[in-house]
Amino acid sequence: MHNVVRNVERNRTSRARPRPPFECIALLLQGGGALGAYQAGVYQALAEADLHPDWVAGISIGAINSAIIAGNPIVERFAKLRAFWEGITVNPLFDWTATADRFAPKGDFARSFFNQMSAAWALVGGAPGFFNLRQPGPWLQPAGCLEATSFYETKLLKATLERLVDFDRINAGETRLTVGAVNVRTGNLVRFDNATLTIRPEHVMASGSLPPGFPAVEIEGEDYWDGGLISNTPLQWIFEHGRGQDTLAFQVDLWSARGEFPGNVSEVATRQKEIQYSSRTRACTSQFKRLQRIRTVLASLLEKLPDDLKASEEAKMLRSVADHKLYNIVHLIYRSKHYEGHSKDYEFSRLTMEDHWRAGYNDAVRTLRHQEVLERPSHLEGVFTFDLAHAARECNRRDRASVEQESRNCGLR
Repeated sequence: MHNVVRNVERNRTSRARPRPPFECIALLLQGGGALGAYQAGVYQALAEADLHPDWVAGISIGAINSAIIAGNPIVERFAKLRAFWEGITVNPLFDWTATADRFAPKGDFARSFFNQMSAAWALVGGAPGFFNLRQPGPWLQPAGCLEATSFYETKLLKATLERLVDFDRINAGETRLTVGAVNVRTGNLVRFDNATLTIRPEHVMASGSLPPGFPAVEIEGEDYWDGGLISNTPLQWIFEHGRGQDTLAFQVDLWSARGEFPGNVSEVATRQKEIQYSSRTRACTSQFKRLQRIRTVLASLLEKLPDDLKASEEAKMLRSVADHKLYNIVHLIYRSKHYEGHSKDYEFSRLTMEDHWRAGYNDAVRTLRHQEVLERPSHLEGVFTFDLAHAARECNRRDRASVEQESRNCGLR
């Protein structure tokens, strides 16, 4: 840890590279429970490269990571992320595996057994500073009360957020923060954005209140659940609710839509989660590319209209949706290990946390070696996407002209 702290400090004091030619750098964080340490690793790599987001948006655990990033000065963000993830993975029964390599489980079978035991411990004992088992359980609570609707309490999380996040800084608007939750009564996805309202710990907690594990969070008379129930990725927010800026977006997904056909019931549960929570990121990206091409062509067409048509009401309406803005969408997707099963999103061991963090860091470092990721798109759509797949880790990029063809070969789109 001391080495990575020094890396962050060194890159803070000496700029690693000029700011990319985009008006906004966005960091978009998906939900996924214990897998969220992968996002923290990605942020570490971005910070070392001096790529500090202007806008962070998240769902569930992504909302917590986003709040920690937006709610601290640049020089403290890494330390606060470490404090959060080390705090919620404190477990004397399992910590020895993270500190003594000779005792660490070797091989997929041993590691799978270890992960299952760690996840079982979380089901019973919760995660320090995050959640704990409700006592007495919901079945013994009076019907109609909040305590009867969840198996765990999240009061610990509020204290953790208040300790690690400066909400005054968030609401000062230095970094834009957006988190999503679902209104239990209406079933609609609601965005809580510091550009339009005052963010409090309850807004962040609401984004991660996945039922029936966690209770709904009340905000101004309405109850909210985890935003991942409707959409587990905030990718579309920057396009629909941004300020019309050229944007470099890092979309960090914790669930991969791609996977093998399951071989047993346990693997079925794992694959179901991956499909359910991956939220069709690629489909959303493809749809946006098509719409942005229409906006770009429309903007060019409007510029060619004669003055009398430009002044028409129809042209004015079309001008409100037309633009020449450019977008780079950089996908970073966690790829589960063979030994990780359906409990991977609630397996809070320190050993696994470090694995997830390291995976996010390494994936981001590899991605940033490809300079075209930080270059402005030059084709008609005005959108370039970079998708880090297994094959892409071995692809050598040569020049911008070969990007599209190599993307098809490497799994990049």
